[in-house]
Amino acid sequence: MSTLSSAFKPPIFNQRKILSSRSILPRNDDYLWKIEQGVVRVVTWHEDGTIVTLGIWGVGDIIGTVLSKTEPYQIECLSKVELSALEIQDSSELIQVLQLYLQHTEELMVIRSHKTVEIMVTKLLEWLAHRFGREVQQGRLIDLRLTHQDIAETIGSTRVTITRVLHKLEEQGFIQRLRLHRIVLREEDIWHYEI
Repeated sequence: MSTLSSAFKPPIFNQRKILSSRSILPRNDDYLWKIEQGVVRVVTWHEDGTIVTLGIWGVGDIIGTVLSKTEPYQIECLSKVELSALEIQDSSELIQVLQLYLQHTEELMVIRSHKTVEIMVTKLLEWLAHRFGREVQQGRLIDLRLTHQDIAETIGSTRVTITRVLHKLEEQGFIQRLRLHRIVLREEDIWHYEI
């Protein structure tokens, strides 16, 4: 573990970054970032340009290019984001960071492993509602501006298919789509849909 922790150099004291929605975090292999506000997604892409979402991270999560060997590797802001540079004090902190990072990555892998796009979309919406949602009168608001293309890239589908699935879920009353690509999920109903 000492080789991993020695890879981190102490950041400049109290370094903070504020980035606007859809901007790209400049690559920096020297330290990690803690998300203080907002949501980011980490992506890579195939030779043909197909984007693959590796993770979606929010407040309190630790991100950074140093956590991955994937190339290319890009961190995109899904909202306005405030980040603070993080200094790893000891190997136990590093282990906690890696465990959480791995846990969230595995959760997305499980979502992508389902047999149908409909189930993948419902599982993704449940995951997003749990991680980033908040209770509203109609259900749980996923207050992220995820486009149909963003959702497609997250589960390995197409924008057209996602549009069709979301329309079907809305017609059946499992979700309510709002302005700015926001979705309200009726979790108790979606559970019955999956059975």
